Amino acid sequence: MQFTVAIDGPAAAGKGTIARGLAETFGFAHLDTGLLYRAVGRRMLDGTPPEIAAATLRLRDIARPDLRTPEVSDASSQVAAIAEVRNALVHFQRDFAGRDGGAVLDGRDIGTVICPDAHVKLFVSATPEVRAYRRWLELTDAGHEISEADVLADVLARDKRDSEREDAPLKPAADAVMFDTSRMTIDEALEQAASLVRTQLEARR
Repeated sequence: MQFTVAIDGPAAAGKGTIARGLAETFGFAHLDTGLLYRAVGRRMLDGTPPEIAAATLRLRDIARPDLRTPEVSDASSQVAAIAEVRNALVHFQRDFAGRDGGAVLDGRDIGTVICPDAHVKLFVSATPEVRAYRRWLELTDAGHEISEADVLADVLARDKRDSEREDAPLKPAADAVMFDTSRMTIDEALEQAASLVRTQLEARR
């Protein structure tokens, strides 16, 4: 059975946590599409033109352990604004979404561009301050020395780039269910999302 869940939202809103939880709950495959752009951004920082990096991306590039640094995070947002990069990665994402057994994809244009016919669409958000605090904890726990103010500035800059880019800007799909996780626990957010998925799965039986 093919069943696709599309989850979009800005950085550190909780979409990845929800996506991983749904995949585990329902036995779906999961793709963090942000890793594709992080891998392209990493290769760009290493000297490869981003269009070439995207066209030649391999699974080993996505598995690199150095994709979650602030430097790569900024680079991924830059390459995501390049139409040629996005076009090169569309096919990979759509193939993944169409696999048997169900798939959950999270990113910034899944419900609007990659999987407009997804069975469930979520748009996960939170206030910039909450998202910056979450990302700051994540980075400092990983050993990075960075101020919360700098992380907030980066979050705001990424939001602006992602929402204002000409190609596939970050925005909710017209039929997406809106999730504000600012005051939600992980368990609360996951249970609400899982309830939506169960409803759609039961409707298809």
